[in-house]
Amino acid sequence: MRRFLRPGHDPVRERLKRDLFQFNKTVEHGFPHQPSALGFSPFLHLMAIGTRSGAIKLYGAPGVEFMGLHEENNTVMQIHFIPDQCQLVTLLDDNSLHLWSLKQHGGASELREEHRFTLKGPPGSPPSATQITAVLPHSSREALYLGTESGSIFVLELPSFRVLEDRTITSEAVLQRVPEDYCNRRSCELVEALREHPKNPDQVLIGYSRGLIVLWDLQNSKATHHFLGSQQLENLYWQRDGSRFVSCHYDGSYCQWPVSSDNRQPEPLENLVPYGPFPCKAISKIYWQTTKNGVPYIIFQGGMPRASYGDRHSISVVHGSQQTAFDFTSRVIDFFIIFSSEPTAEFDDPSAMVVLAEEELVVIDLKSAGWPAVHPPYLASLHCSAITCSHHVSNIPLKLWERIISAGSKQNVHYSNMPWPIDGGTNIAPDPPQRDLLLTGHEDGTVRFWDASGVCLHLLYKLSTVRVFLTDADPNDNMNTMGEDEWPPLRKVGTFDPYSDDPRLGIQKIYLCKYSGYLAVAGTAGQVLVMELNDEDAEHVVDHAEADLLQDQEGYRWKGHEKLKTRDGPVRFEAGFQPFVLVQCQPPAVVTSLALHSEWKLVAFGTSHGFGLFDHQQKRLVFVKCTLHPSDQLALEGPLSRVKSLKKSLRQSFRRIRRSRVSSRKRRGAGGNTSEVQEANAKFDQDTLQEMELAPVQRKIEARSAEDSFTGFVRTLYFADTFLRDSSRHCPSLWAGTNGGTVYAFCLRVPPAERRMDEPVRAEQAKEIQLMHRAPIVGILVLDGRSTPLPEPLEVAHDLSKSPDMQGSHQLLVVSEEQFKVFTLPKVSSKLKLKLTALEGCRVRKVTVANFGSCKTDDYSENDLAVLTNLGDIQIISLPFLKLQIRYPCIRKEDVSGIASCVFTKYGQGFYLISPSEFERFSLSTKWLVEPRCVVDVPEVSSNNHVHNRSGMENAARKSRGSGRSSGDYGEDERKSGKLMEHALLNDEKVLKEIQSTLEGGR
Repeated sequence: MRRFLRPGHDPVRERLKRDLFQFNKTVEHGFPHQPSALGFSPFLHLMAIGTRSGAIKLYGAPGVEFMGLHEENNTVMQIHFIPDQCQLVTLLDDNSLHLWSLKQHGGASELREEHRFTLKGPPGSPPSATQITAVLPHSSREALYLGTESGSIFVLELPSFRVLEDRTITSEAVLQRVPEDYCNRRSCELVEALREHPKNPDQVLIGYSRGLIVLWDLQNSKATHHFLGSQQLENLYWQRDGSRFVSCHYDGSYCQWPVSSDNRQPEPLENLVPYGPFPCKAISKIYWQTTKNGVPYIIFQGGMPRASYGDRHSISVVHGSQQTAFDFTSRVIDFFIIFSSEPTAEFDDPSAMVVLAEEELVVIDLKSAGWPAVHPPYLASLHCSAITCSHHVSNIPLKLWERIISAGSKQNVHYSNMPWPIDGGTNIAPDPPQRDLLLTGHEDGTVRFWDASGVCLHLLYKLSTVRVFLTDADPNDNMNTMGEDEWPPLRKVGTFDPYSDDPRLGIQKIYLCKYSGYLAVAGTAGQVLVMELNDEDAEHVVDHAEADLLQDQEGYRWKGHEKLKTRDGPVRFEAGFQPFVLVQCQPPAVVTSLALHSEWKLVAFGTSHGFGLFDHQQKRLVFVKCTLHPSDQLALEGPLSRVKSLKKSLRQSFRRIRRSRVSSRKRRGAGGNTSEVQEANAKFDQDTLQEMELAPVQRKIEARSAEDSFTGFVRTLYFADTFLRDSSRHCPSLWAGTNGGTVYAFCLRVPPAERRMDEPVRAEQAKEIQLMHRAPIVGILVLDGRSTPLPEPLEVAHDLSKSPDMQGSHQLLVVSEEQFKVFTLPKVSSKLKLKLTALEGCRVRKVTVANFGSCKTDDYSENDLAVLTNLGDIQIISLPFLKLQIRYPCIRKEDVSGIASCVFTKYGQGFYLISPSEFERFSLSTKWLVEPRCVVDVPEVSSNNHVHNRSGMENAARKSRGSGRSSGDYGEDERKSGKLMEHALLNDEKVLKEIQSTLEGGR
């Protein structure tokens, strides 16, 4: 039977692969891209955000997250929670309504779409007749009121989404009570706002865009009051006791209206333009919040003077004599106020303001003096400055973790100590098994340290490299400085600031040693900074060294940007990572690769011109190596000034075609006649052009020329203690791989610890490997005698890894874009090869070693290669035999930025940018899985004088939970059965319907 088995098919291995590998996209970290709507449920304490791509995301307490996606991918225009329910309604820009529910399944809550509905008018009616502009979920939870562009208000039954035509409120019916001169002067136009009376659910306030406001009696279907505004209406808000309401208008004014018991024509109590007298922008939303001391909070969006501040995105808070206009750096989408939602409470007593801006979420503490911002535990604005690189470090030691948090807490002193006010739901996910850091480098020269251990990506600490350099902006400048008498009283809030003072500050590479606390960062202008962690503020001089990678070769002239100017004398640094040495590459090109060995106190760096090694203990340059090809002038133009020549690109493309044609002719030999050769050449040209236009990859691999641009570009650097000269002695070594398929190996002589400061580190080139196809080198790895990757520096010293096997022969794995190749050491003879491009038709973009543990037993784990290709696929390849284990589609091949941003973790997870502000987290491992798991329970509804009845479904659910009655109403057996029903039957809709019908029959 063995003959009939497929080659390489091993049933035992197949079972093991199922225990090791599983692909899941688990959670999206960061801020939703292009948010378009905001909703909040005071009942559930949940917030909902909708986006332009049709996504809807719910957030509660940290770790409580839900996500849904509308099939239409249309913009979410409005979000409304159904009162006292785990349901919400979304309105899309295609005028469709969608009902979503939070339901428990498998012990956790899930967000599901229940119904969808599109409001349709009578045949022949214009689209505006049913274009929804305002939505009001009624407190009875039985109806949804829909205001339209035509001025009519339709009523939908919940949850069936059936139109109750007999309850439609037409504009003609509304105008019957309005004075004739007003009717003749203007029509109702569209419905801007619908607001239910806070004390009487049978009354609804209707606001029309032309300024007419009507109080409508739902029971008698008539208007009881009308309020004639002179300005275009924007929004309405009821005061808590229902005796007054506030309207805000297009001219930047707001009015306070009394609601009297008689039918007299009401006049506004107050008509105020807060930032007048000059023309002002519209106030689009307003809150009037009552307090115990009698002084209300008046909170409104907009209203700024048009001429001077028309471009500002502001929300003003007025409380007595205190007034602040919070100034946001991106457009405000919507906001809401968190206040006392208890029906029995006499006052609003607002506690926080939650603002959704286009690029960030900002929460303001209204209880504390000065109204400070609250540090968000999630929805971080990752792109406050554009992300330029990422670096993940797994399993951070507790001591380093605490020191980083301590440094970050000193930066957050200006934030409020208020607990996070959006705290609905319960996080039931297990605690993270380890502490993980995700470091992001940014365009403004900062590095942010994120807690990536769990579902919430939380900012721990921010490091800035700007202080080392002289820039146009003074780091001591305070953006929030404002004169006492300045009007309007603007105050900048939020962290989003997309403008960089100098693009040369951008961080390109990061390397953190978690054992020693050393950090190396490298930037756009050839700057390499080595830092160490200090728990206190300090002032010291940063040592400088220059690395001339061209080594004074003649005929080369750098045409790119200049290096950054450094500050002279001591520089003051705050607690955290503080630079103590700066290595400046010359020419100041982008640093393309970086490696740090904290045990040997060495840092290696590479650019498009070469690479170098620096001893950061002695603060001395060990050596530099120029990798530039004599014909490569493009590498000297620099990234910020270079516009790649189309002519040169075409020339290189046709040169490759010509080489292919010549090689094919040689293979054909001289035996064919001329016509056959011409015909073959014509067919080859056609095939080649077809491949260039249609195929995403080129299967036929041709050797690249050494004259191609950027062959000297250093792609990877790697430190290893291995056998390089002979098989009897191992020594420290540095390996470098270039874009032209060349691998350089240097032997290093590092003095012992007692003579480390007295003797210099010496380096000598020992090997040079040139791959046949000159494909770019993506990764270099040395395997020990057990075919295990060498441990990280200091990992063995901290007893976190076994000592490498130095008895058996070592192997060198070189990963190029096109293939994986294993060499023996020290002879560097080829042993094993896996051709990826020729067989799979793809190229390697990212590669790392990941440890995969079995989900069935803790005793088994293995190291494999996790590989991301240019097609967005992730392949897992075994070590050391280079066998493809499994392949998963992960990223769209068109998403070039997502593929470029991908970073793998040490334990089979990964992150990549799905938008400038969001990381998608994925897992390749069955054992390491970080995903939201949470429950939202329906709180017990407090008694309310205007809630008359409940839906049968909710009654059934609440009775099955054994809540809603006192213990005296149930026997002991009945209460036990109620608990069993909760656990076993509550998720079964058929059972719930039977319970509902039984209860209705009993009544």
